[in-house]
Amino acid sequence: MRTIRLGVSSLLLHKLRSALTTLGVLFGTSSVIAMLAIGEGASEKAQAEIRQLGSQNVILRSVKPREDFASNQQTRVNSYGLTNADYARVAATFPGVGRVVPVREIYEEVRRGARAMNPRVLATEPIYREVTGRKVMEGRFLTDQDERAVANVCVLSDEVAHYMFPIEAPLGHTIKIGGDYYTVVGTLMPRTRQRSDAPAAGEQTQAEVFIPLQTGRKWYGNLQVKMRAGSRDMEEVELHEIVIEVENAAEVPTVAAAAREMLGRYHETQKDYEVVVPLEQLLLAEKTKRIFNLVLGSIASISLLVGGIGIMNVMLATVTERTREIGIRRALGAKRRHIVTQFLVETVVLSVGGGLLGVALGLVVPLIVEHFADMPTVITPTAPVLAFLISAGVGVIFGLYPAWRAANMDPVEALRHE
Repeated sequence: MRTIRLGVSSLLLHKLRSALTTLGVLFGTSSVIAMLAIGEGASEKAQAEIRQLGSQNVILRSVKPREDFASNQQTRVNSYGLTNADYARVAATFPGVGRVVPVREIYEEVRRGARAMNPRVLATEPIYREVTGRKVMEGRFLTDQDERAVANVCVLSDEVAHYMFPIEAPLGHTIKIGGDYYTVVGTLMPRTRQRSDAPAAGEQTQAEVFIPLQTGRKWYGNLQVKMRAGSRDMEEVELHEIVIEVENAAEVPTVAAAAREMLGRYHETQKDYEVVVPLEQLLLAEKTKRIFNLVLGSIASISLLVGGIGIMNVMLATVTERTREIGIRRALGAKRRHIVTQFLVETVVLSVGGGLLGVALGLVVPLIVEHFADMPTVITPTAPVLAFLISAGVGVIFGLYPAWRAANMDPVEALRHE
């Protein structure tokens, strides 16, 4: 304790210099924690969105092939995508498959009074909610009775419900999809945290409206018309999406490979499909997260390295200033280890003090970023501990040379120093 008190007293003789030296370690430690928190938050958000698709699901989607605009036809029918036969083959022949859900997308405007929007209108079966893990907020989801009765009922995502019904509950009210009216029987929890601002350009909207599959087939059929630039495009798509629930997560790669093989065989003329495997995306996201955190941590650690160099520079100057003091102590019987300990204590006090303040600042910065930048951050328990240990280690490593140099001074030459 006496050595620590002596080291602190020596540092307090030059308060400004000690404070400025500590700042290098402070900002280095805080930047390590903040950058790891930002990287962890971005990764967690991406992984959460992938998990919402279902880590044990394989999703087949229709993809519109590239159009040939050389034709001068004003009206053309473009037939592409997944078929009911594809759905039957998956349900009947694929091994390890639990449930299979067909989905059709309806290109119609959704309107209620003066309010209108263009969400994804999905015609699907009642098991869609269970397979995809969607949660009901109010009311209920679609039922088998709705399918059998070909009922004009719908379920709204949270975004659609808030826009169409800003001041009242939507249950029991009607909305207009295209030219038909539908009764709202339920609303769903949002997939991601809702924000007040509009989606950015290119960002996929979470606005969705669900109707029974048989109702969609009855009113809209397979042929849908799109008006564009004075021409009328007709698209014929039987199914826009097939969601396959795999019974065992270990069988997901096998089912995905079988889906690619099957679609490649029956869609030889044009590649009008894609196979999305959330599990593969999740594993890739986890790998990217590790690399991203390593890069961010390395960049932030450079700040600690700079802080350590600052500590070494100051301690070397201190040794030069206190050469006569070192000679007197050696003449009075102080051993080399006493001198080493004295100067190491001073460097450790600088680095540990800066590290503690850096940890405090590093815990605050992610909260500021999350509040003002609307960017999620995650502070893991290991990040502050790791940053503090690195800052303390930096002090010891960069303080060894000045301490060794002080301990190896010739006492006679040190006493002659002016």
